[in-house]
Amino acid sequence: MIDMDMRQAGPFRGRPRRAPRSRRTLRTLVCLLLLAMLGTVTTASATATATHPPAAAPPGSPSAAAADARWGDRRLDEVSFLTTHNAFTNYQDSRWSSVNQSESVRAQLEGGVRGLSLDTHWYERSTWLCVISFGSDCYPSDVYLCHGDCKAFAGATYALPRQSFHGTMQTVVDFLAAHPQEVVTVFLEDYVSAEQLRQSLGRVRGLSDLLFRPDEWGVRQNGWPKVADLVTSGRRLLVFSDRSDRENLGIMYDRSWTVSNFWSLGDLGDDLTCVSRWSDVPLDRQEPGFRRLFTMSHHRNVPTVMTAALDNGAKLRNRIAEQCRPAAGGRDPNFVSVDFHRLSDGGGHTPASIVAELDARR
Repeated sequence: MIDMDMRQAGPFRGRPRRAPRSRRTLRTLVCLLLLAMLGTVTTASATATATHPPAAAPPGSPSAAAADARWGDRRLDEVSFLTTHNAFTNYQDSRWSSVNQSESVRAQLEGGVRGLSLDTHWYERSTWLCVISFGSDCYPSDVYLCHGDCKAFAGATYALPRQSFHGTMQTVVDFLAAHPQEVVTVFLEDYVSAEQLRQSLGRVRGLSDLLFRPDEWGVRQNGWPKVADLVTSGRRLLVFSDRSDRENLGIMYDRSWTVSNFWSLGDLGDDLTCVSRWSDVPLDRQEPGFRRLFTMSHHRNVPTVMTAALDNGAKLRNRIAEQCRPAAGGRDPNFVSVDFHRLSDGGGHTPASIVAELDARR
């Protein structure tokens, strides 16, 4: 009887227990189907992300908050930078007999200089110079920094050891890599071909990651970006040339992007007028939606320590206020270029403090 009851009860009692298993199976199938669908969407999303990755700051770039804390909302055309005239002619980088600066390019950057003017020339290797120098002037053909002909007068138009352009630019790039909040501008007095310049720049490690290209930022249409945006993007190196055929290299033609005063104070340092370097580009030039950067030169024809000390203090400060600011339509210079940047007249104003004062006005 027990066995019969069990046989009769088995089917009746088994059916209620099988039903939950069916429902569980159905739920499992539904879940698997949903997971499969979700996996397809996730894969598609990942594929889309891989195809169009979000823009990311270079490794080591400061955060937006840190950049804003340092630079605020100021655009590039609202900041002033201390600039050194003929930065490469100095007592430390090579054996120059006549110099415009006392310190090496690296020391200038470490000392607060953020604009450098360099003269690029092509030097063709000379066996004769190698022989008569007893092997001390055996340099390959390349782009070098010379103040005139690279073979004419050692110490005056060139110096030994010869300063290669790519080597000096490597110094700039290395400085920027070590100081991720800083922006540096290089001005070229350019006597080489675009191809020679391209080959020289191609040997500068890390240059392409730092070089600012105005076309990619739409500067003509949108104006200059905020300095903080340059910092967070890593594009912290601007290069200008007085030649117009190298913008495809990321080198800006200065006459298209800047206004500039005539470069000399005269032999006696008494020509304080602030007139344009280019007759067709006045200092107060206005363009819709775009404002050129203003480069101001303040140095004599022949640099000396004594004359730089006389020129770099109150004379510089007063010239900006009384001559250059009014001539430029009421705006301050973005780049203040001087000789012997650490020297002044002892009256309490140095080129660095004057530039800091200009920034504080904005």
